Parts: sequence; structure tokens; C-alpha cells
Amino acid sequence: MSDRRQLVRDKVIYGGVAETGEPGGSRDCIVRNISENGASLEFSNVVKLPLEPISLTIARKGRSFLAKVIWWRDNFVGVAFSSEAPSELPVSDLAERLRKSEEKKRQLQRRIKELLGEG
Repeated sequence: MSDRRQLVRDKVIYGGVAETGEPGGSRDCIVRNISENGASLEFSNVVKLPLEPISLTIARKGRSFLAKVIWWRDNFVGVAFSSEAPSELPVSDLAERLRKSEEKKRQLQRRIKELLGEG
């Protein structure tokens, strides 16, 4: 079986969020490999994504990509990144969720120090 990719993908394990334009269309995923042109995603269960472009946000890279689903098999999905500027990406609350999570982490760390008598 020949590989049709133009660029070699780097093997990675990044957390990601795939979003469609539909309400509640946000799904957490794991980016298993990535290149400048696309990525392979793994979801926790079988997924059916629309044929329309999706927004893929990878917090570790600090980037969002407009992506088109090229293939899927069970809970694995291959996407190609679009070079076109999207007219309207789905709205993401990922940055806000991350900020709240970091704030909660700091609160818990302070509370642990208090309980241990270090604060």
C-alpha cells in the first residue's frame, strides 16, 4: 500500500478539540501524527464527523486549523488542513476553559500548602 501523503508526518501525542458548526459539535481528541498538510486524530469512541470543514484546535501548538475529513475508520480520522482562509470558524470556548482550569489548579495548590502548614 503506497502512502499518498506529500509530507512525512511527525508522530506526536497532543490533545486537541475538533469542532463542527453544529451546537454541541465539540469533541476532544488526541492528535497522533501531524504535518504541515494534515493530521491523524483519535477519538475516545466511534465518531462520525461531517463532510464540511471542521476546526481543529491544538492547545500545545497554540493553533487552530481549518480541516477537511479525508478518511475515518472507527474512532480514527485523517484530516487535511485547508490553506483557504475560513469565512467563519466555529466559536471555541477552549481558551476560556483552559484559563479556568489553570485558575482552579492554582487554588488547589494553595489549599494543599495551607493544609500541609507550608502556607
